[in-house]
Amino acid sequence: MGYDLAANDDTDRALRAVLGDVLGLNPARCAALGAESALLGALPELDSMAIATLFAAIEDRFGLFFDDADLTGETLETYGSLLALVAARRGA
Repeated sequence: MGYDLAANDDTDRALRAVLGDVLGLNPARCAALGAESALLGALPELDSMAIATLFAAIEDRFGLFFDDADLTGETLETYGSLLALVAARRGA
């Protein structure tokens, strides 16, 4: 995907914080996430209940709304794909 994390520093930091809070990931684990880091299927903490909680927390944190079409395996395939969605919705 080649998503540029540096171009979205604020969104990146906030999204990492949300992931840490919702999934109970320690700061080092959150910091280690790169654009190509797998999420769905790679993080045992990211189960079906956590997905709903994660998107609700992202909506609250960023003041966004996601519809069902946004909640796909592709969106959660990598950290970069999730960040790209959030950044696009924020207009970043």
